[in-house]
Amino acid sequence: METKVEALEDNRVKVTVTLEAADIDARIKKTYKEYANKYQFPGFRKGKAPRPIIDNALGKDAVRAAVTDEAVNSSVPLAIDDNKLYPVNPRPEFPEAPGLVEGGKDYEFSFTIEVKPEVELSNYDNVEVELPAETATEEDVDAQVENFREHYADMKDAPANTKVKVDSELNIAMKVTDDNDNVIESLTTEERPYMMGSGILPAEFDEKLLGLKKGQSAQFELEIGDKPAELLRVVADEHKKLNFDVEVKAVRKRVLPEVTDEWVKAKFNFETVADLRNNIAEGITAQKQAMAPGVKERACLNALAERVDIEPPAALVETARRNLAQELFQQLQASAMSFDAYLNMLGMNSETFKEDLEKQATDTAKQDLALDAWARHYGIEVTDEDVANEFAAAGVEDPKKLEAEWRQAGQLYMIREGVLRTKAVKDLMDKAKVSEAKPEAKDEKKSEKKASKKSAKKEEAAAEATDAE
Repeated sequence: METKVEALEDNRVKVTVTLEAADIDARIKKTYKEYANKYQFPGFRKGKAPRPIIDNALGKDAVRAAVTDEAVNSSVPLAIDDNKLYPVNPRPEFPEAPGLVEGGKDYEFSFTIEVKPEVELSNYDNVEVELPAETATEEDVDAQVENFREHYADMKDAPANTKVKVDSELNIAMKVTDDNDNVIESLTTEERPYMMGSGILPAEFDEKLLGLKKGQSAQFELEIGDKPAELLRVVADEHKKLNFDVEVKAVRKRVLPEVTDEWVKAKFNFETVADLRNNIAEGITAQKQAMAPGVKERACLNALAERVDIEPPAALVETARRNLAQELFQQLQASAMSFDAYLNMLGMNSETFKEDLEKQATDTAKQDLALDAWARHYGIEVTDEDVANEFAAAGVEDPKKLEAEWRQAGQLYMIREGVLRTKAVKDLMDKAKVSEAKPEAKDEKKSEKKASKKSAKKEEAAAEATDAE
């Protein structure tokens, strides 16, 4: 098989394939033999019917058409691989319908395919990145201690005149009825904890409770809508709207424990606060060091992608989006987390998720193009041995057979692409100039916290003054 590649506009190439006459004759002979064994021709034993009989029974061009289809379909992926092409979409287009093969003659056909654009970076200097320290800082330890305090906090009732705010934790009683005044038992309760802003009930529910105090009630009607909140899903099929009678039994406040040696010993079995902090620091340092290669890789890729001045082709972005989505849903399935729970955890809805996924896909496509450019500039290549090693590392029984199957299916370019980018990433990271990111000054953090606390106190004081009036 001989091939010739011609560059066209819009990242397309035209590939012309020529199959030798001997190859075509062998394919024709093989197909006649298959048909002779496949069909029963009157007057002939299976496998013994001559070509004229087969042509007369099936049509004079039946074999030629079958050979043409097989020759074209099997040659396209091989032509792509032989020329080390990296298609955006491996599905070829044929400007002209391939003609039928003829015995004793070479066969030629052409197809076009969209390939990755070969972008040039604005420069090929080693990237410079700032990375966080690989050891725990005092701020890291302080944050973890604060998390422990939050976890072991006690909930106590706030004063009776405390108003419900957007982030309040409550005890509520709730009676829910339909339009016929039938009680919805699954939602009705004499007392239950409720966290404002949790999303398990609609935002309109929270709005009706704002400003209430202990012992006060609110009666209102809510439409369930097409996308019901978590607690309303069980009744969404039967009801379009519901009536709520909600009483605030208590507004609760979180009381954080004081970090003392006694508390540390009781909760964590450490003798002193210093022992706990040392243990936390060791754990954070180990975690940071384990994550450091990934952090460095992301920083280097982001810095390199900034040197790409074009928008990646839509097909590349779509491929990246599909891969990212598939990876995410595999992770969710492995962790037994629903997609809705994942969105709630991130504070997203389906629309913002789609927008974020599209941005990630665009960034990924840019990074891939940047790595390809880096590899070309520095002469990084993928050898046949590299590809063979990838299949050998897969742990399959017959790596060579699997490699041949991938080649025949036109998918071997994906292996080459992955190996090339892995090599390029390593080269990029090895050459990177790394400096340690300066942590935010403690005094600045403290002043910011004090300012925010003062602001919060002022708002509370103003609100209380308004209530007094």
